[in-house]
Amino acid sequence: MLISDPEVAAALDAATSVDAMRQALLAAYHGRLVAPPRAAASLGAGRMVLTAGHLVGQWYGYRAYDTFGHPETEQVVVLHDGRTGAVRAVAVGEELGSRRTGALGGVAVDALARADAATVGVIGSGGQAWTQVWAAAAVRPLREVTVHSRSAARREAFAARVRAELGISARAVDTAREAVRDRDVVVLATTSPTPVLSAADLSAGTHVNVVGFKQVDRAEFGTDLLDAATVLASDSVAQARSYAPSMLAALPPYASRLRDLGAVLAGTAPGRTDADQISVFCSVGLAGTEVFLLDRVVRILATAA
Repeated sequence: MLISDPEVAAALDAATSVDAMRQALLAAYHGRLVAPPRAAASLGAGRMVLTAGHLVGQWYGYRAYDTFGHPETEQVVVLHDGRTGAVRAVAVGEELGSRRTGALGGVAVDALARADAATVGVIGSGGQAWTQVWAAAAVRPLREVTVHSRSAARREAFAARVRAELGISARAVDTAREAVRDRDVVVLATTSPTPVLSAADLSAGTHVNVVGFKQVDRAEFGTDLLDAATVLASDSVAQARSYAPSMLAALPPYASRLRDLGAVLAGTAPGRTDADQISVFCSVGLAGTEVFLLDRVVRILATAA
């Protein structure tokens, strides 16, 4: 079965995607989803990157993508039957990975943000920023979104899309500070290698999803955000520790506080315990989750056939 981006988009709404990623995180925590850190092969002008996963007794598979920067580059996700080894499905395109990342962010919002969270501030206006809001709207009754990015046209278009597709009040703003001020949930989804956020601009009780660069000397936030956070979590602590250069949250003094989101979901690690705490989710893309989501797409399409 060859699956395209339009088919992925038609099969996966936000609620379904968030539910699948919640189940994937729990499966990884309980050892049912084998999810090693990503591997990469240097090919001179670029790299091929592979993430793989195995849901024990059911399926295994991988995602492959490159860093050559070609205008028509595409990701491939391959799902194998865990009993026979046969290829069950191949997804080509960006939609599966984008919805996967957004849905992981939605799980984090559901697990770590205040129960009454209703406003979102976004820095960034690309596809990753969109799926974060798309997924957050599935777990909280959002009433307003504010967005800032370098391009006025892109942030205006982003706000218009939120209004049109999600039915949520949204407005573009001129500064990052305006975007995050007095917000219950903040999303950082940029390609900036330098901080775009000052932790001093966050209100007590804010939850932050960090999607972009988060490494030493290349991060869209500074250590002031980690210092301000009472709750610090990732979808894969093992992957966070494997980053090169190192991921800020996986270094002292933060490493000892970095919690596994799956453990929070399972109730074996604390999440938010106070309404005024600042929580931060460092998204790393738990390996195998694209395959997990592709399996869900295949089952949805089979049911609809």
